[in-house]
Amino acid sequence: MKHVCILVSEHPFLDARIFKKEAKSLVKAGFQVTMIVPRRNGYLFDVDGTLFKEHFREEQFSHEGIKILTYEEIHHEKQLKKLYTTIKKNKDILYTDRFIQLAIAQQADIYHAHEFYSLYTGVQVKRALSSRGKQSKLIYDSHEVDPDPLLKQASRTEQIKRDMLKLMLNETDTIITVSESIKRDFHSLDAALSVEVIYNTPPLSNGYHPGQGKNEQLVLVYEGVMNGKRGSFHKLMKITELCNEQFPLKVILIGGNKKSENPLLIPSHLEDKIIQTGWVDYEEIPEKMKGADLGWVDLDAKGSLNNRYAMPNKFFSYLNNGLPVVVNQCDDMKEFIRKYNCGYVVKGREATAEDYAKGLLDLNFNRKQIHAMSLQARKVMEERFSWAKMEKRLLSIYDELNEGG
Repeated sequence: MKHVCILVSEHPFLDARIFKKEAKSLVKAGFQVTMIVPRRNGYLFDVDGTLFKEHFREEQFSHEGIKILTYEEIHHEKQLKKLYTTIKKNKDILYTDRFIQLAIAQQADIYHAHEFYSLYTGVQVKRALSSRGKQSKLIYDSHEVDPDPLLKQASRTEQIKRDMLKLMLNETDTIITVSESIKRDFHSLDAALSVEVIYNTPPLSNGYHPGQGKNEQLVLVYEGVMNGKRGSFHKLMKITELCNEQFPLKVILIGGNKKSENPLLIPSHLEDKIIQTGWVDYEEIPEKMKGADLGWVDLDAKGSLNNRYAMPNKFFSYLNNGLPVVVNQCDDMKEFIRKYNCGYVVKGREATAEDYAKGLLDLNFNRKQIHAMSLQARKVMEERFSWAKMEKRLLSIYDELNEGG
């Protein structure tokens, strides 16, 4: 039985992509899977950032067939120059980093890193094991462009990370990423790199009932983190207000604030227009989307290349439930929608509430278009992009690595 060690430096250990999809798929396929994940102030944390103070307290435990090892999170960004020097030297060092120590001790056949800094750990582990006669393979599962050249950051920091990435990729066996644009970016660094796109798609939901666009009032759904400071809460409230001046619109908000915080404060004049479900289990999301017509994604595609290239979980969650996606001009989502006719793109890389309200007004008067896009949304998930399809891509990558020794 091949041993896979999943390396995580930032994400929550129950992350949908890392734990619920990839790790569980590998266990199902017969791999022994270990995850090494960070704690914050002694606690593991949930997908919304809430600390698990009552559960998952042990430093090591097993969960759903996956061995979990934990360490106190390390702020690697504070020692970037040191990390770069270490990568550049390419020789044995004293491995005092607890994350690296745990990873080396696993003696795994394949290491699967999910962030820039966990890739650093993976490279160091691969070197250490090689010097001891153990040849391991390394996968970099890049969820985003890092460094992102559009983000405000010191130019020197960006350059060091870019140089460091090139060195680390020389020791990476294969790359997995989440969008075609990010794949092209990797190939611009080195056309010979092995890169596969595995979208953040969910398992195909049961109980899908086509009927989108036929409600008396239009129902828009948002899934994910959203609060007064983060996300597009105020924009969503403004959209709801503007739309209801011209036609009836209701909004379902799945997620929102942390579980430990109070629900979002909805303006009194919109209370009957907003349904808050709070955070629900991953498997319950399809049920909460029942009765909706459209799904909403809003990202700043002007100030972030990651947002421009994004293909987020919620995008596929909407399509999975037959909901056409309403989104601003983000390159990869825009191209996907154009290709499969499964959504509506409003003008602007930074779309305003007025932009979205105008688009929703147009859709409200073209209900047949919503229904047709809904059928396309579900069809494309059934035939091409459900997790069952992505799982095959994942296992094919692992098969190739195993065949390569």
